[in-house]
Amino acid sequence: MADGVEVRGNRVRVYFRYQSERCREPFPGDATPENIAQAERLVGMIKYEIKAGTFSYARHFPDSPKIKTNTLGHYIDLWLDIKRNEMAPSGFRTYKSKIETHIRPRWGNSQADSIDHLDLQTWVQQTLMPKLHNKTVREIVSILRQVFVIYRTRNRTAHDPSEGIVVRLPDPDEADPFDRDEIAKILSGDETKQQELNLAKFMIWAGPRVSEAMALAWDDVDLKAGTVKFRRSQVRGHYKVTKTRRSTREVQLLKPALEALQAQARFTAKRDPIKIEVTDRDNKTIKRQTVRFVFHKSTTNEAWTSSDVLIKTWWSKHLEDVGVRYRGPNNCRHTYASQMLSTGVVPLDWIADQMGHTSTAMIWRHYGKWINKDGPDMIGLLDRALQP
Repeated sequence: MADGVEVRGNRVRVYFRYQSERCREPFPGDATPENIAQAERLVGMIKYEIKAGTFSYARHFPDSPKIKTNTLGHYIDLWLDIKRNEMAPSGFRTYKSKIETHIRPRWGNSQADSIDHLDLQTWVQQTLMPKLHNKTVREIVSILRQVFVIYRTRNRTAHDPSEGIVVRLPDPDEADPFDRDEIAKILSGDETKQQELNLAKFMIWAGPRVSEAMALAWDDVDLKAGTVKFRRSQVRGHYKVTKTRRSTREVQLLKPALEALQAQARFTAKRDPIKIEVTDRDNKTIKRQTVRFVFHKSTTNEAWTSSDVLIKTWWSKHLEDVGVRYRGPNNCRHTYASQMLSTGVVPLDWIADQMGHTSTAMIWRHYGKWINKDGPDMIGLLDRALQP
């Protein structure tokens, strides 16, 4: 009997090596001489196709369990299971949304070994690029590439069809902070929304991420020392530790930020504490904390649940009412950094430490826009410094 064919009782099986794995598949019919001969011819054809690079497992064995476990959808599920335990819930939801919206509908049922580089390239250029931002397309390709890494751990000789696909990004927009006139307008307005105004003032003059400000508790505040500790953040109702270890920090408050907390104390400092669960950096360990949140929504007098709620229920309309061009609430953080830079006297290391950045390079890259009308008269300072 030819190599590649075996008989067990009255059944015939073919076997061959594909992608470094020994494969066995049943051959239909009884173990008659005619069927054995046909099985030998099939093995010869399979070996030729594997050598030529034209072999399709699904074409020869459409009912094989290997077909289901060789679909890209199978490896997508494996990848999601891994990421579910590695990532914070908010980040995982974002990744899964991109998979279910873009990748799985097009490639989920495809055999992973049949996906071609040119087909992927065409999909990226003709389907994704016309309707999505370049950054989003790059993230989708990155996810796809990670799925193929999982696939190649099972099939080490397999190719990665996403290799070589490049999605270029435009030059990033400069930070667009509020200037002093805009700050004054933002901090004016409807006094019935004093808690929202306190939040805005604190964010502008302390520089936290919106998620950090919303998760700030009175136990993190020392009004006498003029400091706060940012220890947690809140994204879509889920509490977790800060973005990076460096982001867990104690911040020295400027006078306006301290004033905002002093004004807010009468609203929430005496509220009954509540119990929350905070996800640790491993995205697995849960720590239970009892806190009294600093900033509440005026209409419900309850803690904020997300930055989206802030934007929809107050921020957008407030900017319109006071005549300030719209930028998101995280722009308060840009404003803090730019205001510090525009003084010309604040060391970059100090700003980076206050904002929880790992390096001064990040300050220049993200927040280095100079607000000329808010900054000092540098030419005058230089003229005086250079006088003989």
